[in-house]
Amino acid sequence: MIRSLFLFLVAITPIYRSMAFQVDIIDDLSSYFKSSNSKEIAKNFAPTIELIIIDEEDVYSKAQGEQILKDFFSKHQPVKTSIFHRINNSQNYRFGVILLSTSKETYRVSVTMKKFNTAFLITELRIEPAKD
Repeated sequence: MIRSLFLFLVAITPIYRSMAFQVDIIDDLSSYFKSSNSKEIAKNFAPTIELIIIDEEDVYSKAQGEQILKDFFSKHQPVKTSIFHRINNSQNYRFGVILLSTSKETYRVSVTMKKFNTAFLITELRIEPAKD
């Protein structure tokens, strides 16, 4: 009986870890935005990503998206972030809204993720001025 329970726990551990990682992805992204870490954010990009930053909108490759985000951070130094909203109850979709306070202004960062194989990747990233 104990052996069966042990084997069951060993079998479900990878599933639990995968679920825990995916639940924390919005938390991770929030900390990456706070530290203006475009490289870590881009690791979560799909091969192509729709970027909407203030008034600029287009579809970019992962590398182009990282560079555009890096340029944004050079002009808008983050001060703090807070998670405003998250949807994480779907098996194939995640969505989060992060409030990004910079030295000049506060932005609303909307992140849309879809599941590719076993991981959620960002397919759309929208950064727009927060409405009061």
